[in-house]
Amino acid sequence: MAENKLNIVILAAGKGTRMYSSTPKVLHRLAGQPLLQHVIDAAKQLQADKIIVVYGFGGDAVPNAFVHEQIIWVEQKEQLGTGHAMLQTLPYLDEDANTLILLGDVPLVSVNRCQQLISKTFELGLLTVKKPNPTGYGRIVRDASDVIQAIVEHKDASEAQRLINEVNTGMMAVNNAHLKNWLGQLNNQNAQGEYYLTDIVAMAVKQGLTVASEITDDEASVEGVNSKPDLAVLERVYQTRTAHKLLQAGVTLADPARIDVRGQLTVGKDVEIDVGCVFEGDVKLADGVKIGPYCVLKNTVVETGATIAAFTHTENASIGSQAKVGPYARLRPGADLAEEAHIGNFVEVKNSRIGKGSKVNHLSYVGDATVGANVNIGAGTITCNYDGVNKYQTIIEDDVFVGSDTQLVAPVTIGKGATIAAGSTITKNAPADQLTFCRAKDQKSIPNWKRPVKK
Repeated sequence: MAENKLNIVILAAGKGTRMYSSTPKVLHRLAGQPLLQHVIDAAKQLQADKIIVVYGFGGDAVPNAFVHEQIIWVEQKEQLGTGHAMLQTLPYLDEDANTLILLGDVPLVSVNRCQQLISKTFELGLLTVKKPNPTGYGRIVRDASDVIQAIVEHKDASEAQRLINEVNTGMMAVNNAHLKNWLGQLNNQNAQGEYYLTDIVAMAVKQGLTVASEITDDEASVEGVNSKPDLAVLERVYQTRTAHKLLQAGVTLADPARIDVRGQLTVGKDVEIDVGCVFEGDVKLADGVKIGPYCVLKNTVVETGATIAAFTHTENASIGSQAKVGPYARLRPGADLAEEAHIGNFVEVKNSRIGKGSKVNHLSYVGDATVGANVNIGAGTITCNYDGVNKYQTIIEDDVFVGSDTQLVAPVTIGKGATIAAGSTITKNAPADQLTFCRAKDQKSIPNWKRPVKK
């Protein structure tokens, strides 16, 4: 079967009534990504020639969430069963191809198992699993020679058939030459009044064709999400497996049960991650990086030997080697720290370059700024970068010392080696190697003044 083209159809039209949500089921998130994204990613790993997604509930909300993907979208306007959903895809299937059918609410689908199924299948193949409690699942009925004869849905199964613990996962591989013919023969004469795709199994058997199978022992890889409890269970499976991979890669995790990776986390050697950390998007941690507890890093690069202290949040940031950040620091998009830079507690940096060895250690805001090397910015300093309409740049050159409680009103340049006295409001460029200060001429008090009261 592997010699033919591969079409992959992902069935994603269901409402998900038990999710108790107006959001289409396949858009609920696992590890920071929609359920459907996980299945699409698996389809891409299988190198499909064509990926077709059948959507329905929620209308265009589903395709609109994946405009970045090369997908053929097919709408199932009425949800009349899996067989009816496949009928909608017929105009888009290649005649000289085989189709792998996946489910948009089964996010942990195994690429390896799908490859095994495809390699075994000539006309029709099923991915099955043995479950200790098969209630509600379609049973795999085999003959005395262990050859598959049919799939019988739970509601239509006899008492004897309900004792079978091998069940259908809903995922199968089919030769398109047969698929079109079989779909045309489907009917809805069953307890649900739906067109079951699984009925094609009996059709294949009637034609004397062998129904191949791949049995998985990984229940999580074939589990669908039908409720928020289901989603929570699979989220923890995903995170547990991710933590195990990190441990195998040499990462020290304070508690493998308390880490969440919602994207791609790349790690070097001797990385340490404390409890409660969340990694989103694309995060890279180089050798010797230490992440303190309850940090959130999103699309961030942390270079060799840097330390991120507790409760730090970063997004679209770059942290240089041997830098120190936090605790309680926030690096917003465009924050770029050079090696050995220090960003301390309750400091916010946005769209700014902080030079080598420079320190912003306490209660400060640095935005739209270029800070040179070996600069010290005192507590409570603010770059006033916004006039209510436009943003302006602050330039602080090498070896500058900025005293506490200073406001630098952009656009402004502080020359190399300058010192800014504490409590200054600087509105003009400060010359290099000089002390610059700004003070009110006198202090006034107003007698008999009354504080306003709430009306």
